[in-house]
Parts: sequence; C-alpha cells; structure tokens
Amino acid sequence: MSVLFEPVTLREVTIPNRVWMAPMCQYSAESAGPLTGAPDDWHLAHYGARATGGTGLIVVEATAVSPEGRISPYDLGLWNDTQVEAFRRITRFLSAQGTVPGVQLAHSGRKASTERPWKGGAPIGPEGHGWQPLAPSPLPFTEGHPAPTELTVDQIKEITGQFREAARRALEAGFEVVEIHGAHGYLVHEFLSPHSNHRTDAYGGSYENRVRFALEVVDAVREVWPADKPLFFRVSATDWLEEGGWTADDTVRLAHDLRAHGVDLLDVSTGGNASGVHIPVEPGYQVPFAARVKAETGLPVAAVGLITEAEQAQKIVANGEADAVLLGRELLRDPSWARHTARELDGDVRVPEQYLRSV
Repeated sequence: MSVLFEPVTLREVTIPNRVWMAPMCQYSAESAGPLTGAPDDWHLAHYGARATGGTGLIVVEATAVSPEGRISPYDLGLWNDTQVEAFRRITRFLSAQGTVPGVQLAHSGRKASTERPWKGGAPIGPEGHGWQPLAPSPLPFTEGHPAPTELTVDQIKEITGQFREAARRALEAGFEVVEIHGAHGYLVHEFLSPHSNHRTDAYGGSYENRVRFALEVVDAVREVWPADKPLFFRVSATDWLEEGGWTADDTVRLAHDLRAHGVDLLDVSTGGNASGVHIPVEPGYQVPFAARVKAETGLPVAAVGLITEAEQAQKIVANGEADAVLLGRELLRDPSWARHTARELDGDVRVPEQYLRSV
C-alpha cells in the first residue's frame, strides 16, 4: 500500500491515512445574535464532503477562543455552549465516515475585525459589528489597519484561560485533535516574532520571553485536553524577513520546547506576520521547513503549501520529510482528492456504502 494511505497513531488516536485537510476559514458563521460563531448547514456540508471523500483528518478552520479573537465577525468560535452543541453535529458526521475531527483554536490579535476576503478584507469598525484589535504591542499590521491595543499582563492571562476553556469545549463537542494556531501573524505568532513584539516585560525581548505566551497557552490547553488525545501547534517557520523577524532557527528551537510541553505534531507553514515581503511560492515551497524540524528534533510534522499532485504528496511522506500532508486549496477544488489519489497510487480509503457502486 502507498505510504500516504498508511494509518498513523498519535497518542491513542489513530488517523486512517496521511491526507489531511488544513484549516481554512469559511467566513460563514452568523455575525450577531444567539448563534454568533456557531457552525451551520454550510459547515456541515463543506466538511462532510471532504470526509466522505476519504480525508483522514479534518482540522476545522480557525475557531476563536473569544469574540475579540475572530478574524472577522463571520468566524467560528468556541466560547459558549451553544457553539459546542452546533459543532457536535459536524463531529458526529465526520467520525461516522471514519475521519478524525480536529479543530484549530485561535486568537487573531492585531489582524482581527476585518471584512470577509471576497468583500475586500479591510478593517471594519463598530458599525460593521467590528471591535478594537488586541496585540502584544500597539503596531498596526499594515498601512490602513488600526493600531491595536497593547495587552496588559492580566489580559494575557485572561486570553490564556480562554484557550483553556475553548479546548475544554472542543472535547465536549467531540473533537479528537486540537491545534493551537501559532502562525500567519495572529496573536500567538505576534508574541513569538520580534517584528511584532516590542514589549519590554516578561513577554518581550529575549527568545525565552517571546515564547512565554505560546508555552503558557500550550500548558493551559494540556490541563484540560486528555492525555490520550494529540495536541498540534501550527507555526509560521519564517517571517520571510532578512532581519528582525522570526526565523527557521527559532522554529527548530521552539519545536524542542513545544515537545517538552506536550505538543505531539508541528503543522509547519510560513509567513503572514509582515506585509509586503517576498515569498518564493512554488510547489512544496514550505516542505523543507517541515523536513528540518523533523530531522533536527524528531517531533512529528505535517507539511503544507501548494501540495496538489499525488506523486508529490507520496514522495514527501515516503522520503521522511513529513509524517502527513495538509491540503488546502486542492481540497476546495476536489473534495474527494484522497479517494482519487488512492486509486492512482493503489492505496485504500474508506468509501461510504452509498457510493460503493462508483468504485
């Protein structure tokens, strides 16, 4: 069998294959009222299609730990029990298809309160159900964005607690994997990088201080996330800055620290924290960062970024560069990519009984 379709076990959760769905925001939740932040029929159909298509693990899109943590007013959240109940319908369906349900817990920091991408993605104010962004330092993400409010130490502790409570709710909602979003210029990443973190207290300056918030969030989540279930961390391995940013060397160092604090897999992406940088985008351009982490730390990794072809994905896993591939846009284009790829590589994925006549 193709190695891409071999199962992998992390802690006591077995994922049936190495074709996983990366978290991708749908910006389709209710923006106001009692169902704010709760998934609806769109999310059930969207994730359900990828599950019936054979995807081994689905990591549900960035799900905010607080209303202020959303990227847009239309993001999902896990800050109340109404949201928990709405998610249960999705996790039940994914599990019934043999897919492991995961969720990415997030706080968007200074990149919060923006319009949906297909409406321009510009910052929005209170008149559009917006709010004031929060960040480690009062530095706007880019021109035209508001200066965020610098977090106090008490507020940092409060947000750490919000991650803990969101993880507890994720368990109640039926998720088997939790991922902490520490990438793409959102709050955890903002603390990590000297580009966005200009603090002079215990949460800024040295590497040890800048990673403090990330490790405290991991510890808080691990307090409530069961020992038999895996915890992932998504990182941007580089800011793609020549100086003054987060680097690949920092990522390797952080991977060692995360492993010691109970993280089971690093989801390796790049960028998102500095605007206007040149990123050498090409097929598999982020894979070397994942491969380096795996080689130098032994921590399991997942690779992401312009992985679109069957043989390409197979080689990444077979060569030991990553333990799994996370597909983004390719799974938007083809919900059954896993099944089609299994046929091409002589692999095997679960096919719903209702679809057996097509095999």
